[in-house]
Amino acid sequence: MNPTAMNPTAMNPTAINPAVYIVGAGPGDPELLTVKAQRLLTQADLVLVADSLVPPQVLQSVRSGVEIIGTAELSLEAMLPLMIDRVRSGQVVVRLQSGDPSLYSATFEQMQALVAADIPFEVIPGISAFQLAAARLRVELTVPNLVQTIILTRISGRTQVPATEELAALAAHQASLCLYLSARHVERAQAQLMQHYPAETPVAICFRLGWADEQIWQVPLAQMAEVTAREQLLRTTLYMISPALAALSPASPNALYRSRLYDASHARLFREGETQQDKA
Repeated sequence: MNPTAMNPTAMNPTAINPAVYIVGAGPGDPELLTVKAQRLLTQADLVLVADSLVPPQVLQSVRSGVEIIGTAELSLEAMLPLMIDRVRSGQVVVRLQSGDPSLYSATFEQMQALVAADIPFEVIPGISAFQLAAARLRVELTVPNLVQTIILTRISGRTQVPATEELAALAAHQASLCLYLSARHVERAQAQLMQHYPAETPVAICFRLGWADEQIWQVPLAQMAEVTAREQLLRTTLYMISPALAALSPASPNALYRSRLYDASHARLFREGETQQDKA
């Protein structure tokens, strides 16, 4: 396949050519759509939307009369002929996914099939739930001298994770860990996390981020499963486990966590006193 054909707007970023556009809708707030996602929705001839995960408000810019098909009850085999036939007839097809298409979105098999059918497509990134969670909580997940790594993962359920990525092994890093698709297995997740994180480690339980009924609970790790059961959370729930969640506490030694980037004593590329080591 011609590499340019895989990116229909590569030569002209303002063009909307007949193709499948796999668009990240973000976590649910229509104002968090990218400008490009919004533009594609206004020009789509067909929208295939993950309707169980994307609220109707995200579709408010779709033109009147444009066909919108919810895919919650459709198989891949039912969706693909629609995409392929419409693009071959010269239409713009938007496949609207929740969050960002690169995370837990089942886009791999869609892209694989489109390549095999020689159908041009483009992927438009979206805000992921972990990013909105950090914004809502007003935290940076990579705080100097505290934590510098973010792990995005899930616990094994109907979809198994590779043995090398079992939750207990990842928890050993004590990084900022964002746990998707795990509410149904929260007791097992909590037990594996507590093998390495202290019981008092802050956890943010984030339900339906970006939706009208969004809720966030911040609790110690030892209470993660209890609160999940109490609130009857089964899906659309993200867990954020991180020492960074406590960094804004008045009791935290904040001076220890300051970045050197804007430290007046730190020489860097755009400041006098720069050294070769700083350039590296």
